Amino acid sequence: MNPTLQKFFIDGPAGKLEVILGEPESMPKGIALIAHPHPLHGGTMDNKVVYTLFNTMLELEFITAKFNFRGVGQSEGRFDHGIGEIEDVITIAQAIRHQFSNYPTDLPLLLSGFSFGGAIQLHAAKRLNPEFLILVAPSVANQNAPAVPEATQFALIIHGNKDDIVLPETLLAWATPQSQPIVFIPGAEHFFHGKLAVLKQLILKTFTQKI
Repeated sequence: MNPTLQKFFIDGPAGKLEVILGEPESMPKGIALIAHPHPLHGGTMDNKVVYTLFNTMLELEFITAKFNFRGVGQSEGRFDHGIGEIEDVITIAQAIRHQFSNYPTDLPLLLSGFSFGGAIQLHAAKRLNPEFLILVAPSVANQNAPAVPEATQFALIIHGNKDDIVLPETLLAWATPQSQPIVFIPGAEHFFHGKLAVLKQLILKTFTQKI
């Protein structure tokens, strides 16, 4: 696999947003957009879980983009407590969809995110109606995240049973009213130290059956 990588900036609501995009060699199966952890706690698009998600989506033959929220890295603006960050996602998704609108059929949209980024993707999903969601340890309680949209065809929620930052019981409390399944990786904590290969294989095996 030798994807084409490019870095560029998209004009966002609070200034330019830094984006890295990869294109698979084969005909893409969709567009994936990955959101990073909390900006005030060191979260960037270079986070190792985001890196794993990025490479996994490329391996699944998606046009894949990761980006820095406003105020992170070379993205302009400043942290907006999740409100502006939702707008960042929507702006980037719309721009990339437009960039690849020349394909014969509309490419399905996949929103993915880790921790804070996962919760932000749930908010963005209410407006973007993605076909797919892949969320890792989404901080649903802290960000008052909504349920998975009914229009979403498949949502894969992955968590570590040793997570002491996004507690498993808070994620279960969010998932229970909507009967949303969660896949737990035994022994994994919030940052999936020593479990990134397991995370990648889980996504590949589970999601390959859905596309």
